[in-house]
Amino acid sequence: MVSIKDIAKKAGVSVSTVSYALNGSPKVTEETSARVMAIAKELNYIPNAAARSLKKKESRIIGVFLTDFSGAFYGDLLQGIKEILNQKDYDLIVCSGKESHRMLPERIIDGAIILDETFDSDELLKYAERGHKIVVLDRELQHPNVNQVLLDNKAGATLAMEFLIEQGHRKLYVVSGPKGSYDSRQRLQAAMQSIGRTQGVTYEEISGDFNKSAGELAARQILDEYTEPVGVFCLNDEMAIGIYNYVSSTEYRIGEHIHLVGFDNIELAEYTQPRLSTINYSKKKWGSLAAEQLLKLIVGDSIEHERIYVTLVQGESVRKIH
Repeated sequence: MVSIKDIAKKAGVSVSTVSYALNGSPKVTEETSARVMAIAKELNYIPNAAARSLKKKESRIIGVFLTDFSGAFYGDLLQGIKEILNQKDYDLIVCSGKESHRMLPERIIDGAIILDETFDSDELLKYAERGHKIVVLDRELQHPNVNQVLLDNKAGATLAMEFLIEQGHRKLYVVSGPKGSYDSRQRLQAAMQSIGRTQGVTYEEISGDFNKSAGELAARQILDEYTEPVGVFCLNDEMAIGIYNYVSSTEYRIGEHIHLVGFDNIELAEYTQPRLSTINYSKKKWGSLAAEQLLKLIVGDSIEHERIYVTLVQGESVRKIH
């Protein structure tokens, strides 16, 4: 691999002169700069990005850390992040897995957006204490270098449960998400609070994992126990789609026997028959706001924590019962 020492040797100048020329410094003449650049091109020189970012103390790259890439959830979120970053001449890398965590302490990236339960909160606070800028989408952390951009999970879950109860449902199931998920915990807590405020309602929690197969397993249990129409709140749409898949292979019907509400309003929810009732919010706006907040953190602007507004989409998957 060609280094700046090779360029300096061929150009007959010092290494520092080559460095100045490659970085556009006025400390070298236009003639010397042009000669260095020509030799660099001739030798197919490729700058060492890590060394350059270390010298400049910035990489112009932001890392987005996700637990995984499965499901239909992440596209709009990442697009919202990308559009804001590109407007400000930043690039985006998407990471998953514990090995990628080193990008923060090694300063390969200028900041991080976290939607990754494998990141321990104490680990993030340690990085924040060292001056790293972080926006979290999946937890509550208090530090000057950390900003929270969170979904209003509790409001969404409350809307879902109150909708089912208002339609006359008194036997309810809640299909929860992964144990380590902040969003699942928040939604489940609010769902239980709604049930606790209503007399004459029975419910059962079914453990899920935010994927279609978990929804299919939940549907099997619900139908095995079936004696009357039931209301089901899935803590995300992927599991709700799994329930549709399983119920479609039986004599039971969504909106008649199984009354279903999801969360996230993924694109597929629009095409379910009957249309899935679900909690809606702008995933693109969530990503855009996270990127905006992180860039403000990086330049030292004063910012406050943000919360993403949610609404209820009333589909035919829930109907009034008597």
